[in-house]
Amino acid sequence: MGESTIALNRKARHEYSIEDMFEAGLVLTGTEIKSIRAGHVSLQEAYARIDRGEAWLVGAHIAPFAGGNRLNHEAKRSRKLLLHRDEIDELLGKTKSKGLTIVPLRLFIDRRGHAKLEIGLGRGKQLHDRRREIAERDARRDLDRAMADASRGR
Repeated sequence: MGESTIALNRKARHEYSIEDMFEAGLVLTGTEIKSIRAGHVSLQEAYARIDRGEAWLVGAHIAPFAGGNRLNHEAKRSRKLLLHRDEIDELLGKTKSKGLTIVPLRLFIDRRGHAKLEIGLGRGKQLHDRRREIAERDARRDLDRAMADASRGR
């Protein structure tokens, strides 16, 4: 059994140009992993930061587990990311010097059943860059549609 994607941050690739990607583990409680496996996760407002030499995921929403009891987790708490020391140092250096942001891209369950987070170093896109990207995508879509129509003989 391969990895299965649980949540995507589709806005991240729209608002940032991703320069480098990393895979990080997550420190979770029992009810959190059950909720993640059920697919009750949102990465829309989430970001990652380096604080006192540790990487943290902030703002990710993992809904409380339906079968949980009074010890259920808090939905928007900060969660520690598991990265190698050299990866944390690289992330810290690039965010400080180059003005990049650590953006969560995808949450998935790997083949061993562990929750992993794909994070990217992203540079914020300007409004005109986003508009140009949308125009190029629309032009590509129109061209593909015209070619499909031509091959069908319309």
